[in-house]
Amino acid sequence: MRKGKQAGMEFNHTNFAQVLEELKDTARMQGNMLTSEQLDEAFGQWQLGTEQLTLIQDYFRNHHIGIDEPGDTEENLTGQDVNFLEIYLKELEALPPVSDGEKRAVMMSALAGDSDAQAKLVEIYLPQVVEISKLYAGQGAFVEDLIGEGNVAAASAVTMLDCVDGIDEMEGFIVRMIMDAMEELISEDSDNRQFDENVLNRVNEVNDKAKELYDSLLRKVTVQEVAQELGISEENVREAVEFAANRIDYIAL
Repeated sequence: MRKGKQAGMEFNHTNFAQVLEELKDTARMQGNMLTSEQLDEAFGQWQLGTEQLTLIQDYFRNHHIGIDEPGDTEENLTGQDVNFLEIYLKELEALPPVSDGEKRAVMMSALAGDSDAQAKLVEIYLPQVVEISKLYAGQGAFVEDLIGEGNVAAASAVTMLDCVDGIDEMEGFIVRMIMDAMEELISEDSDNRQFDENVLNRVNEVNDKAKELYDSLLRKVTVQEVAQELGISEENVREAVEFAANRIDYIAL
């Protein structure tokens, strides 16, 4: 992207990346959509040409965020997600419809601490949890798990309404709680996948080095020998052997 200035503001990659992340967050709050006006306002601090603005719009579309219309939230669903949603949505069809006026009345009672109203409010938000889950589909977590976390977050949110100043802030508060829970799940799953990948790499590394030494020495090797060759601790080697269910046959234990 070219450098640009407007009102003395120089292009800054860190600030630019932060604006992108903030807009992605805003889009999720708006059903995976941004308006042209929001883009103009967000990037108005820099003088960007038509080509740069087109690249920005393409960036958001690649993240399934629509410009002036909702993005496609079905595209990232797996076959397992689709099958689950088909069954789950049929179950939700049994819920009685609620008008905007009825929803507002329930929200007012829930805000006042009525436990029955709070339970009803969670029920009202169940379909919205489904729609929010689609925004996070394809990011490493199954929609079923996202919905589970979202429902738990909604149940917690309705008991914490004393944190909001009034009924007009309730919607954003509850939705934010649901989104935060889903984002945390995705982050945890990502960390777990990274841990599993690191463990697998270490197991392969230890196994390959042990085999190399075995072929050279014509005998099983010790944990100490493998550790010295790899430049890691003996404990790391033992952990790798343990994760491999003691199936690294070239190491004498």
